[in-house]
Amino acid sequence: MTRRLPRRALALCAGGMLLLSSHPAAALAEPADPPSAGGVWQTPTSARLSSDGSLSDVVGLSASSAWAVGQQSVWDIWQSRGAIAHWDGSAWSEVGVRNDPTGAGVLRSIAAASPTELWAVGEGHDGLPYVARGDGTGFDRFAVDELRVGDWLGGVAAGGGRMVSVGRRGKNPMILTVTSAKRKVTKLKGEGTLYGVALSGKDDGWAVGDDGDGPLLARLSDGRWKTVKAPRVPDGYLRDIHVDGPKRALAVGGVYQGESGEAGPLILSWNGKKWSRVRVRGDRMNLYGVTGDRKGHFWISGVDLKRPGEAFLLRYDGRTLKSVHGAPAETRRTVRLQSVAHLPKDGGVLAVGHVVDPKGRYTDVIERFGAPERAKS
Repeated sequence: MTRRLPRRALALCAGGMLLLSSHPAAALAEPADPPSAGGVWQTPTSARLSSDGSLSDVVGLSASSAWAVGQQSVWDIWQSRGAIAHWDGSAWSEVGVRNDPTGAGVLRSIAAASPTELWAVGEGHDGLPYVARGDGTGFDRFAVDELRVGDWLGGVAAGGGRMVSVGRRGKNPMILTVTSAKRKVTKLKGEGTLYGVALSGKDDGWAVGDDGDGPLLARLSDGRWKTVKAPRVPDGYLRDIHVDGPKRALAVGGVYQGESGEAGPLILSWNGKKWSRVRVRGDRMNLYGVTGDRKGHFWISGVDLKRPGEAFLLRYDGRTLKSVHGAPAETRRTVRLQSVAHLPKDGGVLAVGHVVDPKGRYTDVIERFGAPERAKS
């Protein structure tokens, strides 16, 4: 699915005053075997994107319907192409954007208000931010006259009769809101970029990013977006957020360590009154995406740099973090899971991203963690 955009891009290939708790949640990332973590890793698959393909975001509607977006030919600015893939319960297939000869260069985020209302955002080859709307069978580019060349969109959420996408205009955080009645661009005060957004109701939501020095938080309340005070984490940034209700949310990102460009993990937890930092044991991991089941359980996707060849998730129950690793790799590789989505009723999660081989070539990957697959009769 920050501090200074060129530097942050490497890692992304990754209403009231909110105070840092004087007693941060003492959650530690303890190792866990897959069965004790409430599920098993299933056989990984792929959307079979073309050479150097990567998936950046996924949304799950049910065990038999999920959508993912990403990019093909990630290293070629002229040949790069946004990609949309759909899971129908048995296989993944690529879905095109209808009647759009220009096309998207990259699609960064996808959201679903319903099975017949989906939204994807990214960047077009024409230099404009790219917005596409889907009806469950295909997608069409959605014109937004309020957007202009130079605007940047990174995350999208949908529900409650609206679509909200976040990013940056100039040096300021930007929020695009689309309803049946209007389209509005809000430029927030202060510098910064927003990368992730989540809605919990018609007039309630959160957006996350960074302001150049630390994490950036913005809240939707009474129909208005405004920045709110975030816990002080120098060189920190937030990439994604999941809201499990008015009193429960989790935001994930990282903290830059010196000028090397490397980042350690950052997790912030919301209890309905304030944000507090969740302690994570170890600093050799990058965190990219987060999801939840609306029952207080969260899954975080990323890469464990100590075991980069294995699929990697963190599970958080409000008190304890547990790391869950996939099978060891037979060959040298790096698995980056950039987004994760909970599957309603199924109870499992889908995580998407890419595998990088020793020559730096990308292959899109889709991992599923949950109940064991049933044998087909």
